[in-house]
Amino acid sequence: MELKWTDSLDIAIALDEAHPDIDPKNIRFTDLREWVMALEEFNDAPEHCGEKILEGIQMAWIEERD
Repeated sequence: MELKWTDSLDIAIALDEAHPDIDPKNIRFTDLREWVMALEEFNDAPEHCGEKILEGIQMAWIEERD
């Protein structure tokens, strides 16, 4: 499955599997952006990402952990 910036929940699940030792409550958006773009399934343009999208991914990741 190909992931886009708008696939917040699927990205959060993939990040949780890829970075189980990271607390999503304490991440920098610059790191989050890099980790998302490094996901094998991810295929979207970097310029389509903004702060709101990163917030959505972070919130989905936090909820996935809880």
